[in-house]
Amino acid sequence: MNDSATSDGLRERKRAATRSAITSAARTLTADRGLNGYTVEEVCGAAGISRRTFFNYFPTKEDAIIGHADDDIPADVIEEFVAGGSGSPAGHISPTLFRDLVALSLRLADGMSASEEDTRQLIGVVKKEPQLIVKIIGVTEQREAQFARDVARREGVAPDHPVVQMAVVLLSTIARKSSMAYFSDGNTRSYPDLLLENISAASVLFSQPFQAPDTTAAKGQS
Repeated sequence: MNDSATSDGLRERKRAATRSAITSAARTLTADRGLNGYTVEEVCGAAGISRRTFFNYFPTKEDAIIGHADDDIPADVIEEFVAGGSGSPAGHISPTLFRDLVALSLRLADGMSASEEDTRQLIGVVKKEPQLIVKIIGVTEQREAQFARDVARREGVAPDHPVVQMAVVLLSTIARKSSMAYFSDGNTRSYPDLLLENISAASVLFSQPFQAPDTTAAKGQS
């Protein structure tokens, strides 16, 4: 690795650490006082940054609470996933796509324990300030759009390819369902266990024989 790449990596880690510090401060203050109970300046003081630095990272307090869309997804993990499709011709869905999507999901789940307290804190904040759900939906849509681009890049197809779109919808839905179960009151199961159970259920469903109905004949009879 050359000096330039090392320097870029250090800068990105520093930026990620600063974003994380801002988000943590904003969530803590919101949990304690509510969204309107503190100022941006107080977030800056808690995070040890200037007001200018805050707005270089986030346009509003609400955005700071939700956090950056890419902070939970390590770039090297995504690049390894993308490289997994290099053995297939561009434009053809690789035969290992589903397997590698499962492996990617589990790798991302492994990193969840490090941010579990942050996630629980965010859930508590959203319960206190439900209007933040709109922001969460926006960030979720950004992440899903980027995920579609990553899958498309791996497969050498367009992001709107039906298989790419189905992969995004399926994995995102399974991840949300697993997260809801994991963070529910009284749960004693691990997130990877819940994730695998739901992926296995989807696999069983979609492995059943399917024959599309003849819609042309149906139209002719109408």
